[in-house]
Amino acid sequence: MSSLKKNLETGCCPRFNPEPWEEKEMTWQDRLFIKSHIRNIMHIPLGFGKMMTSNMEMVERADALLPEPLVLSDEKSLWGSDVYIGVSKEVPQADNVKISGTFLTKVFEGPYKDMGKWAKEMKAYVIGKGKEMKKMYFFYTTCPKCAKYYGKNYTVILAEV
Repeated sequence: MSSLKKNLETGCCPRFNPEPWEEKEMTWQDRLFIKSHIRNIMHIPLGFGKMMTSNMEMVERADALLPEPLVLSDEKSLWGSDVYIGVSKEVPQADNVKISGTFLTKVFEGPYKDMGKWAKEMKAYVIGKGKEMKKMYFFYTTCPKCAKYYGKNYTVILAEV
């Protein structure tokens, strides 16, 4: 277990502060991530925990943990998604990728079953800002176990504009 995890309330995900993410515009230039693909059935990931554990072990071995975790999902289809784990430097034996762009963000709270409603709300938010959305990423801020512990299940949607 990393020293980061030893200092957290749950021994897993840190408590999420939504304020820095609520209705913000941010620009990234070559933000570094490692990328994995995961199979889904109707947007429900298969083997997500195993994939995250394997990737986080690689990140820890490379001493590439970020102070604040950032895990994005690109829900490409009902049958698969790409998962991007933010890292502080390149990770050997991983698919290292860089993401650049300008993003509008909005925080949502509640059960994952509301994801479709949130996506529609995010599209309306982007249009209301006079922008056109290119892509949408989902930032699941905690695992289900930690969301239950904290009593909040936050998801941030990042819309590339």
